[in-house]
Amino acid sequence: MRLVKTRGQAQRLIDEGHCRIDRRRAEKSSCQVAPGQVLTVPVHGDVRVIEILDLPVRRGPPSEAEACYRRLDGTGRTIPLY
Repeated sequence: MRLVKTRGQAQRLIDEGHCRIDRRRAEKSSCQVAPGQVLTVPVHGDVRVIEILDLPVRRGPPSEAEACYRRLDGTGRTIPLY
């Protein structure tokens, strides 16, 4: 969903125990997620909380990925996280 720039960065965040799915630590980078779940992800010294609205069909441009989630961390805006 383009929360970080590369898959490697995403895997490191999960492997190091920094990401949560519905308040529970994501145990492995292959965890399944579904619409309605809430992700908590540290990005650039900030903690982002997003609700998954839909799963992207492909790894497309950021604008497509942004339509798949809603930020819940107080901004009220859906903007790229990197």
